[in-house]
Amino acid sequence: MENINKHDNISPKLQGFEGLGISPKIIQALGGLNFTKPTPIQHKAIPVAIEGKDIIGIAQTGTGKTLAFGIPMVQLLASMPGKQGLIIVPTRELALQVQETLLKVFRGFGLKTVVLIGGTGMGLQIKNLRQNPNIIIATPGRLNDHIQSRNLTLNNVGILVLDEADHMFDMGFAPQIKKILALLPRNRQTLLFSATMPPEILKVAATYMQLPLRFEIAPQGTTAEKVEHELFFVQKEQRMPLLLKILSENQGNTLLFSRTKHGAKRICSQLIANNIASAEIHSNRSLAQRTSALNGFKSGKYRVLVATDIASRGIDIKGLALVVNYDLPESASDYVHRIGRTGRAGLVGKAISFAMNDQRGKVREIERLIRYAIPVSQANGLPNVVQIAQIPQKRYVHSNYSPSRNNQKANNQSRNNFRRNFSKKY
Repeated sequence: MENINKHDNISPKLQGFEGLGISPKIIQALGGLNFTKPTPIQHKAIPVAIEGKDIIGIAQTGTGKTLAFGIPMVQLLASMPGKQGLIIVPTRELALQVQETLLKVFRGFGLKTVVLIGGTGMGLQIKNLRQNPNIIIATPGRLNDHIQSRNLTLNNVGILVLDEADHMFDMGFAPQIKKILALLPRNRQTLLFSATMPPEILKVAATYMQLPLRFEIAPQGTTAEKVEHELFFVQKEQRMPLLLKILSENQGNTLLFSRTKHGAKRICSQLIANNIASAEIHSNRSLAQRTSALNGFKSGKYRVLVATDIASRGIDIKGLALVVNYDLPESASDYVHRIGRTGRAGLVGKAISFAMNDQRGKVREIERLIRYAIPVSQANGLPNVVQIAQIPQKRYVHSNYSPSRNNQKANNQSRNNFRRNFSKKY
């Protein structure tokens, strides 16, 4: 990879990325892709990461975390001959998306990457590893497979990124991640990015990071500001008729979440039977099938993508109009990540959720986390729709909420509004 840190006679025309310590060549590449203004997480993280410091970045999904670590990594590796970057992510889809983003921005820089994920043969991955890539992007399981097979060592890793760290721990990757961390050189830079900060990640930071600086762009559990939320309480058998009604009233593409892979398959079949172009993505599908479904959805071939929570993180679908929770997520935090697929990069979006009459508790958990009382709509025109029973009023205080000093007044107002709306609703 060529040296991109030398200051050639380039006159940056952009306003926004200057002053962050970014190489003029990278600024020029960003400008060519119409990236003219850094997101909050990029503005905070990039200059500190370029200085070589460890970082913990907490930001909601869809805020540009890939370039927040990608720009510093590429710039620093250009001046570190023989060193490699390692990016560890929870899912195959996110690994491919990270590679796509990096190659898109740094096309022409001589950047070589390799993606190590399951669902594809080891042979091609081994071949690519032998070409001494600048950046390795991997899921924990496949990375450990290559390490155990002695296809690579981590001795040359100079920069480590743990992306969507909370999701990796939720998926049970903690033992594998710890094995990887134990093999890495001590003299390295570590950048950890996550949407939430559970205790397990704090332990990793204390054990494996060197005086990391923490940036929290939005309170944990917050969703994008421009997303409109809507909730329907319905009987189980009424969800498909209601979904068809919603799709007829809302134009544009729709990402639909099912709790199970079998449910996703059934929903997809029903939509196709109703002449709605749809595809499914879940763990029973091969990597090639999942990639084909995602690409078809992005290109407009499919109007609806039916997915399990495998698609709730890291997948960037530009201009996604609508997210539908056909099934409520198992955990409240998953609601945030699902909804994060729409309303990205400051765009408007809409999120509609279906709930059974006995799932009020799950709804309350979600609302406590996002500090917002989701408006309830009536499914008019459908037979046997469950009527909403009145729930006794009760006030809730989010015990983990601790606003920063600078935003004390605004956050207190937001919390008070949440309490008032929540009490009115229930």
